[in-house]
Amino acid sequence: MRPVEAIGELFAGPGARDYLGEPVTIGTHMLQAGALAEAAGAGRSVVAAALLHDIGHVRSEPREGWPESSSRASRDSGHGEAGARWLSQWFGPAVTEPVRLHVVAKRYLCTVEAGYFGLLSAESVRTLALQGGPMAAAEVSAFEALPYAGDAVAVRRWDDEAKDPAATPPEFSRFTMLLTALIRS
Repeated sequence: MRPVEAIGELFAGPGARDYLGEPVTIGTHMLQAGALAEAAGAGRSVVAAALLHDIGHVRSEPREGWPESSSRASRDSGHGEAGARWLSQWFGPAVTEPVRLHVVAKRYLCTVEAGYFGLLSAESVRTLALQGGPMAAAEVSAFEALPYAGDAVAVRRWDDEAKDPAATPPEFSRFTMLLTALIRS
């Protein structure tokens, strides 16, 4: 199966399930995030990262290092890493690093931006605690030094906005050409 087809099947299958206490499905959430990035004029790689940021939640195979009985805390804090690792078979770091870092970007924004915590959904607040909570000062400096930190912060903001049950996101097919163009040869 081709990479974009495999990704599309995740959106249509497991992506159609509830999104961990949010008012939209996981697939709808990711499509909304991709559409928001596109509307903001983000570059192709960042649009792809926004679209795919929660792919680690919909992967059905066991995740490396996670026993079948792994806790929800492990899955919540590790979905960015798991998604980036899986996507890296086809995409370069301009796509995979913002996916990997979007969880850490939430911790970062809670630390450096007054009022950001108040914008989080109830589920995002709950998972923040599972993901390590706000950062310590040394973590802030280390995050800011990462090459894709700015893109991860942008993806995080679209992640936070992409939970609108009244919004109608585009179909996955809208992004197939973009994803196909970004696949490494």
